[in-house]
Amino acid sequence: MVMKQPAIALGTWAWGDNASNKYFGDTLSAETLKPVVTAGMTHGFNLWDTAYAYGQGTSEKLVGELLSAYPRTAYQLSTKFTPRMAGDGPHEMADMLAGSLKRLRTDYVDLYWIHNPDDVEKWTPELIPLVKSGQVKRVGVSNHNLAQIKRANEILGTAGIQISAVQNHFSLLYRSSEQAGIIDYCHQHHIDFFAYMVLEQGALAGHYDVDHPLPAGSERAKVYNAVLPQLTQLTAAMRTIGAKQQASIAEVATAYALAKGTTPIIGVTKEKYIASELRAESVTLTPAEITQLETLAAAAKVDTKGFWEAPMI
Repeated sequence: MVMKQPAIALGTWAWGDNASNKYFGDTLSAETLKPVVTAGMTHGFNLWDTAYAYGQGTSEKLVGELLSAYPRTAYQLSTKFTPRMAGDGPHEMADMLAGSLKRLRTDYVDLYWIHNPDDVEKWTPELIPLVKSGQVKRVGVSNHNLAQIKRANEILGTAGIQISAVQNHFSLLYRSSEQAGIIDYCHQHHIDFFAYMVLEQGALAGHYDVDHPLPAGSERAKVYNAVLPQLTQLTAAMRTIGAKQQASIAEVATAYALAKGTTPIIGVTKEKYIASELRAESVTLTPAEITQLETLAAAAKVDTKGFWEAPMI
């Protein structure tokens, strides 16, 4: 029996911060994250998204340790092969997956992604034996444009395999996957679209503003603190819209991604965020509210494309 996919996936990118990697500005431990996992599993948020690239295995180790307390059939694991971190050996994808499986304390992953499209022709075929071996149940591609998604599907199709998920940056501030027709393509072909950076690493979470900037010294602070003044009108509107339904700014941002027919991946580092995701699922945005938010987001003129991303259009 195939486990039902939750409406919201839980992201563990921030779990990868360690002594040598301070992207988010916090170093997390199994002890501090255990309440997050307990709350998530209790409330049906059982799809956990990670990657070797998140702290060179730091995130995967924490995910594996904390979920080992549960039956393997009770949760879904999503992790990634990152071409930019591969060597030049003959079995780089299989080798990276083997390391991920060991850290995650499992013999299979529910979703395995190619993290970036550096060489679609080279890397896509390497998914095929991993699916046939049973180590990978479903395959996805991340940060791919529409042409690359279609080509990957053609390659996999020769073995009777299809892409079942696409994972791209998508938020009120960054809608290129929608503008490029990728989300529509996914809907038409029964492909799940996973939206990451829905909260723009906290800039759309309601925690940070001009008077309360992101953590000094973190990589995300370098990107977002300078543009916080441009987001003032947008976040004010999100607060007003959310207040009608007792929802926070973050919950409105998540509800927006849900309204677009995507599966948001929301990074969680504190137990209280789980209750917030439950509320986000019940928030309904009217067409007029969506238009208002999109208009204000466009007017902010903020480019949040990550350094690792290629343009979608």
